[in-house]
Amino acid sequence: MHSRRSVLKMATSSGVLAAVPAPILARLELGSANLQTVSDGNLVLPGSFIFDGMPEGELQTVLEAFELSSDRITPPCNLTLLQDGPRNILFDVGSGPDFMPTAGNVVASLEAIGLAPEDITHVVFTHAHPDHIWGLLDDFDEPVFYEATYMMGKAEWEYWWNPATVDTIGDARAAFAVGAKRRMEAVEDKIILFGDGDEVLPGIAALATPGHTPGHMAFEVRQGSTGALVVGDAIGNHHVAFRRPSWVSGSDQDGEMAAASRTMLFDRLTNEDLTVVGFHLPAGGIGHAEMHDDGFLFVPEGV
Repeated sequence: MHSRRSVLKMATSSGVLAAVPAPILARLELGSANLQTVSDGNLVLPGSFIFDGMPEGELQTVLEAFELSSDRITPPCNLTLLQDGPRNILFDVGSGPDFMPTAGNVVASLEAIGLAPEDITHVVFTHAHPDHIWGLLDDFDEPVFYEATYMMGKAEWEYWWNPATVDTIGDARAAFAVGAKRRMEAVEDKIILFGDGDEVLPGIAALATPGHTPGHMAFEVRQGSTGALVVGDAIGNHHVAFRRPSWVSGSDQDGEMAAASRTMLFDRLTNEDLTVVGFHLPAGGIGHAEMHDDGFLFVPEGV
């Protein structure tokens, strides 16, 4: 078997991987477990991907408060790593080398904190969009985290596995379907499927949050009285998703359903005082949701 470390060096030298920021972006202690985020880089997207269809005047007011433009956004990609005894659990696997040149550096980020790919014992997927699953395969089309057990929600797996999906998802997302299916085929014999409310691993419960994708899952990670919600893309940014969670976003496959999932998550985050862990939230993505006017505000915890 070829060396994954040699693949990393090849990719780095060819300029595929983005520069690695601080090894640990943010950290949270959950009882005896350690939850932290590591970087896969960032995306570069047209603002229309999220903002199309939102009320223009009110949208500009929200964006100005965050000093953002409606033309272009550069969301970070924070991968959640939960270390609990012998388990190193990675939520999603990032973009890999084939999606965007600014993303795909999770292996380098993990190595910066002393973890090789073979040290990851479990990979738990929130959903199968490119920035969450395309990092599953290396340049030789073999699983990067080759010692890991892979886990995905049953509804999400069945959606992307369905051969009809590529024809019904729309031209803009057809490549998403092809790419997801190719990577899922590589781990078909190693996948464990689960449903809403299932305890996927000790202390980790699945929470259905459909809309961004049909089978999107969030996860409640809890030890004793301390808990966090790993929300994936169910809360996809710190600006309009927080300030106006009921607005339909162009980034979601079913906008109305996604808005309902966001509302449910904010209710739980605020009423149960849970920490939020977001894939595209700033400052490492770990923090709290505080009520602000008629919406919410993301308050990061940092490292």
